[in-house]
Formats: sequence, structure tokens, C-alpha cells
Amino acid sequence: MPKLTQFEELGCWKAARKLTVAVYRIPGKMEKDYGLKDQLRRASVSIMNNIAEGFGRFSDREKIRYLEIAQSSANEVRSMFYLLEDLNYLEEKEVAHLRTLLEDCHKQCWGFIKYLKSRT
Repeated sequence: MPKLTQFEELGCWKAARKLTVAVYRIPGKMEKDYGLKDQLRRASVSIMNNIAEGFGRFSDREKIRYLEIAQSSANEVRSMFYLLEDLNYLEEKEVAHLRTLLEDCHKQCWGFIKYLKSRT
């Protein structure tokens, strides 16, 4: 892996950014459910921000810790996607697209974690 100098270069951060933008653009019935909308947005932003914050840490162990926190936030978002579906706030096709974005982010985070662990 080439030497990265900024968190914006990380594939997992780029994927988290895409996911967060998609979450912010969710239309429809969820607009009236402020609590769910707010929590979903905060959890998706948490994924991005923990990746960025971890990148600035000095040790690989600390970086991994923040990436694991990002993964926990991703699981929270995944759980809320089920609720969006169960409450019929989004159609299956829309939830499937969001899950694809989330899975891409999840896989890239795990790939970066594996890479960092291989260096220790």
C-alpha cells in the first residue's frame, strides 16, 4: 500500500462519505420522524469522522481502535436500515442501494484494519 498522507485518500473514508451523502438525501416519510432521521445521520457521520480521526493517530493500534469504532457505527446504521424498511419509509430498492454503499464502506474498513494489523 502506498504511503497515504491525508485521510481523504483512504478508500474507506471515501466510501463512508458516499454513504453519508446518500443518508442525508433520503427522501420521504422519514422526514417526519425526526428522532430516527437524526440518529441515522449522526451514526453515518460518525463512520466518516472516526476514520478521519483514527488516521491522525500515531500508532497503528490507535488507528485500528478508531476504525473499529467506525465499524460499530456502521452496524448501527445497518440496524436502522431494517427499521426504515419495516416502517415502509423506503422502498426495497432504495434500502438495497443504501446497504450496498454500507457494505462497500464496511469491507474497505476491514481491509484497512487487516493491513494495519499485518504491519504490527
